[in-house]
Amino acid sequence: MKLKQLSALCLAGTMLSASSLAMAWESENGSHAVDFGVALASDYIWRGYSQTDRAPAASASIDYSHSSGLYVGTWASNVDYDDGADYEIDLYAGYGGEFGDSGIGFDIGFLRYFFDSSNANSTQDWNEAYASLSYSYFSVGVAHSDDVYGSGEDGTYFSAGFDYDLPWYDIAFSAGVGYYDYDDGAIAAKDREHTDWRVGISKSITEGVDFGLTYTGMDSDAEEDFGKSTSDKLTISVATSF
Repeated sequence: MKLKQLSALCLAGTMLSASSLAMAWESENGSHAVDFGVALASDYIWRGYSQTDRAPAASASIDYSHSSGLYVGTWASNVDYDDGADYEIDLYAGYGGEFGDSGIGFDIGFLRYFFDSSNANSTQDWNEAYASLSYSYFSVGVAHSDDVYGSGEDGTYFSAGFDYDLPWYDIAFSAGVGYYDYDDGAIAAKDREHTDWRVGISKSITEGVDFGLTYTGMDSDAEEDFGKSTSDKLTISVATSF
């Protein structure tokens, strides 16, 4: 999944390698804005897992935001699971802003995951609530569902990140770590706790074109439970927007 307003920590690198095109509209008084986007990615990484069986992904999004901090949007991508699901559509709404002049940003919201239901065994739709805080170069987030993966069980994802513009050659550095805690019965796996991480750099190589290099991975428990979809991977991205 990918959200314009939602903290990148909650997303944990949804699209780590993408070539994107984005357009925006804003009302004359600046109170209303609509953003449109499309992307092509070498992989759809979500909280450390490949959602496309290590294959490329195409996605699109539409987001509406109000100057008050309220927003609503949708995002869609192809997926490749063993259960036959071919696509994912996310609907989300939330509220984001800053606590006065403290420099502390916040974002809270609710998200619904929809999956291709043409296959009787396809992944079940499910809901999730999320919240994040950010200050200076740091951010933390939490996302919780009482029906994770449509299992009827709880799943909570904790995340933290660090983003910093390096003093050399206009290079931006980004790193993050996430921890997923599942209830028994939420997933058919040996372990109920998994950790993922990412580290990367990006640079604007010309106006409107950004180059990125990101390395992602998960702990040995996740690799044992879920196989190649969690293996370490180096991704290269070229993104453009206007």
